[in-house]
Amino acid sequence: MSEKYDEYLKMHRDNVYTAFIWLVINVPDIFDRGDQNDTNEFKALVEHQVRYEHDRSKWSEKEYDAYDSYFYGNRSSEVVNDFQRAWLHHIHMNPHHWQYWILNNDDPDEGEILIDMPDNYIIEMICDWMSFSIAKGDLNELFNWYKPRSKYIKISDYTRIRVDDILQRIKEEIDKGNNISEDE
Repeated sequence: MSEKYDEYLKMHRDNVYTAFIWLVINVPDIFDRGDQNDTNEFKALVEHQVRYEHDRSKWSEKEYDAYDSYFYGNRSSEVVNDFQRAWLHHIHMNPHHWQYWILNNDDPDEGEILIDMPDNYIIEMICDWMSFSIAKGDLNELFNWYKPRSKYIKISDYTRIRVDDILQRIKEEIDKGNNISEDE
């Protein structure tokens, strides 16, 4: 076990939660479900995901050592292969990754199907993306990361509309001066 990797995991999960809190404060309508009780339940669901469940599989036997070796060891071909298997496990265990929602069929007539992501996982995914910007101290980094990848990221039309809408709302808040602060 690597102390550096453990520190990274804690920081990442803390930053994902910080992103969630930032969204609650600055873009609260993304949690709106029409009814106040439904909205509160939905917000509590997303909070539970980002606070207690996010990336939990990274501590599993199938992921921990492979990630640790890849990021804090060497990048031998064996380490890279182990990491790729760990990453595949990770995206299949964590529905906040867009790759989780791609169905590759055996039947060539059906091909690849992009399944709509539920809103709670869309928000968790965006919190995950935001966490890296939080680590850099500037939420605008989110857009520097997303823009070149947006055409490559395979998501359904509904998911794309929802992601782009939430990102636009985040950008509007940042442009108003609601960037991440040191004490968040």
